Amino acid sequence: MNAMTVRTPWHLWAVGALALLWNGFGGYLYVMTQMQGAEFLRSMGSTQAAIDWQASMPAWMNALWAIRVWGGVLGAVLLLMRMKWAMYAFLASLLAMLVSLIASLTIFDGMEVYTTAELIQTAVVTFLAIGFVMYSRMMARKGVLR
Repeated sequence: MNAMTVRTPWHLWAVGALALLWNGFGGYLYVMTQMQGAEFLRSMGSTQAAIDWQASMPAWMNALWAIRVWGGVLGAVLLLMRMKWAMYAFLASLLAMLVSLIASLTIFDGMEVYTTAELIQTAVVTFLAIGFVMYSRMMARKGVLR
């Protein structure tokens, strides 16, 4: 089937909107953390230990965070534009997330800082990221994304 004859399923708009809202909120958190730092993190309920821990992260961890967040936003926009590149943007976001997660839990002793709620939140974020990659891949294979 040619790309001009493939109809856009309703769920693409729903998943795209969810992905944009979800990743857009991540973008908001990123920008506010970069602009207001500890003050913003405190207002979000972070402990001083978590704020100090995050402040001690090297620049490459911050770069991974930026790729994770903005890759997700870009993926959502590209999904809504019905472009195959959405899958690659979501994949870059997921890979950056996994590398930073592994590093934060191993190299930087994140288990000493993360609360149970933060670990659950991290699991939810990871599963959603995997879901966005899988969904965009499926839509690309079906010819919905061009």
